[in-house]
Amino acid sequence: MKIASVRKHALSLEAVTEEPHHDYSSFRVRGKIFVTVPPAEDFIHVFVGDEDRERALALYPDCVQKLLWGGKVVGLRIALEPADAVAVKALVSKAYQTRVLKDAGPKCTTAKRRAGPP
Repeated sequence: MKIASVRKHALSLEAVTEEPHHDYSSFRVRGKIFVTVPPAEDFIHVFVGDEDRERALALYPDCVQKLLWGGKVVGLRIALEPADAVAVKALVSKAYQTRVLKDAGPKCTTAKRRAGPP
């Protein structure tokens, strides 16, 4: 799979922009990152939940690895050359959905946390 196809798919999703992230490129929905692209553009990093991550690792061991940040697994590192385009697009879409749903949840303010029961 080529990065141009990833880019086209990611940018086709609602409210997505491509922006720099240090020396990487990133795809964001309403300013929040769901995919990053290292400078060589031969891998992408997708930020999905545990269940989706484990499923992808089992199904695509030849092109998918755990993505670590500070020793914590935060997503997937996908090698684009051997990857199936349908699988990559599905994982990008899942990362997008995960980000949108995470941001759509109720916000807990400090005042609410301190209030306690009535």
